[in-house]
Amino acid sequence: MEERKEDSYRVLLTGGQGEYVEKKSRFIATLQKCESEEEAFLFIEKIKKKYWDARHNCYAFVIGAKGELARYSDDGEPGGTAGRPMLEVLNGEGICNAAVVVTRYFGGVLLGTGGLVRAYTQAVKEGLKNSSLGRMCYGYEVNVTVDYTGIGKILYLLGNVGIEPVSSDYGEQVLLSLQVPAQLVGELKKNIADATGGKAVFEKKGGIYYIDKE
Repeated sequence: MEERKEDSYRVLLTGGQGEYVEKKSRFIATLQKCESEEEAFLFIEKIKKKYWDARHNCYAFVIGAKGELARYSDDGEPGGTAGRPMLEVLNGEGICNAAVVVTRYFGGVLLGTGGLVRAYTQAVKEGLKNSSLGRMCYGYEVNVTVDYTGIGKILYLLGNVGIEPVSSDYGEQVLLSLQVPAQLVGELKKNIADATGGKAVFEKKGGIYYIDKE
């Protein structure tokens, strides 16, 4: 049985910005990757300074592989109409290590609690559309050494499970450096041994987290 950590979790690779308009009120969502509470609050302050003339700058952020740390603020909006719905979007998408600020420029028309929840929720979704997401996967560094008669079989096996070599060294033999999801290590080792008649050398090294782009 392979060692189990948090197998994978979604992360923000690069932040983006999106806008939603409701009855002339503008809701501008800005997202950024943040890996600590301090980093998140620095980002929030930066956005507040940028949009200093806005009526509200509400925020939400989630830090940690399991969302261990989460904070949000309504910044003067009625309780529960801004920060929490924004956080629920991040949680609903399973995104960690991300912060979002939604800036509101008031359009002169009251939206009511339902309208506010809808607007702040939709603004975050619009921001996510313009962001880049990935999955942080737990696995192992693996080196595979094989002769030229077996490399084609190994590349075929790797293609079947969606693994591309990190690097390839074609010398007297072929050395492939791989990043393998933890749950696939045992099966891949067996399949490579079967395909090459046990001639390939399969070396499992240290456990790592690596990014798999979506």
